[in-house]
Amino acid sequence: MSRTRTIRTDYLARVEGEGGMLVRMRGDEVAEVQLRIYEPPRFFEAFLRGRDYTEAPDITARICGICPVAYQTSACLAMEQLADVTVDGQLRALRRLLYCGEWIESHTLHVFMLHAPDFLGVTSAVELAQVNRELVENALRLKKLGNEIMRVVGGREVHPINVRVGGWYSVPTSETLETLVPELEWAKAAAIDAVEITSGFDFPKLEQEYQFVALDADGEYPIDRGSRLISSTGLDVPISSFLEHVIEEHVEHSNALHATLAGRGTYLVGPLARYALHHDLLSPDARAAAAAAKLEPVVKNPFKSIVVRAVELVHACDEALRLIREYEQPEQPSLPVVPRAGFGHGATEAPRGVCYHRYRLESDGTIADAKIIPPTSQNQKMIEQDLYDFVVAHADLPDEELRLRCEQAIRNYDPCISCATHFLKLEIKRT
Repeated sequence: MSRTRTIRTDYLARVEGEGGMLVRMRGDEVAEVQLRIYEPPRFFEAFLRGRDYTEAPDITARICGICPVAYQTSACLAMEQLADVTVDGQLRALRRLLYCGEWIESHTLHVFMLHAPDFLGVTSAVELAQVNRELVENALRLKKLGNEIMRVVGGREVHPINVRVGGWYSVPTSETLETLVPELEWAKAAAIDAVEITSGFDFPKLEQEYQFVALDADGEYPIDRGSRLISSTGLDVPISSFLEHVIEEHVEHSNALHATLAGRGTYLVGPLARYALHHDLLSPDARAAAAAAKLEPVVKNPFKSIVVRAVELVHACDEALRLIREYEQPEQPSLPVVPRAGFGHGATEAPRGVCYHRYRLESDGTIADAKIIPPTSQNQKMIEQDLYDFVVAHADLPDEELRLRCEQAIRNYDPCISCATHFLKLEIKRT
């Protein structure tokens, strides 16, 4: 009789939504691998119906406490695209600065608090602080800086309240932004150190032929906007045709939607995709840090995503410093936006990948329909594929080691975890 091994978790705690994981093996063969996400219905899209277009940034910000700026900015871009308004110049520069703050706090949280413990042989950031107090203290300082940028520009550290369609309710002075410079200079040096630290980790072996998908931002590393959606396999389409190419479907074992590219299959969004498609657009020091870490131009090992996030952390600090140096306080905090009936599309690069919004407005600016596709839902099918391929390649690992590595494979994607490192509790059954 073939020996059956089952690795199962029935509930993922402290994540956005509910889910579980199942790995079942019969003898040396992998019979089944499932990432089961039991997210509740996405009521935010229903909440938006009947509300005024100006309310979308504040409502959608509540979808996520880690990356609210992604939702706010994508919502604003969609409304502005429909109204034929382009927020540019210093008003747009402030958006990018706010987004840099979000990247800094989010990437720092993931790199040091959620993912590094896997590589350093500890179970949590609390335990990590006991063996490397300085590392954790520096991480907390970095994250605090990201939050401070969001407070200064956005009015609040979490769910910023200063963002509006057309720009801002108020804009900071140059003197106010300059107070951030000393800490940003320290942060950049700390981020470069983070690249060196993470590149020295022992990475499990897994090489994947990903189909990378990211925004194209017309010569900039994509953060706060993008004019087109591109892929490593030749896709190059305007954001307005996003839903013609990204197909969502239900699968039997999960309430979560799995996304694929029409005619092209499973794809990956996030740091690895941005780096593969745009690494030449990183700041010079971020590129130098990547080169020192011996990162290939295309990183195919998902476990090395922690290094790429650290490289993006360097870039976010550089961008923030550049934006502050070049800042000139605009005369008006926002541009006039006159709503009209039709469809508006917007997309930005959340820390975890492309965040897409589409709205249908009535002529008076009332939201008739909303469609929001976050990066984590786009990556779910790819996460499941990584799990399958990793188990196939490492089926000979003992149960405990396999359990830990499966947790780590999921954490590679930073799937919107807010306050926990070990978010999987796995039970192993043998028959």
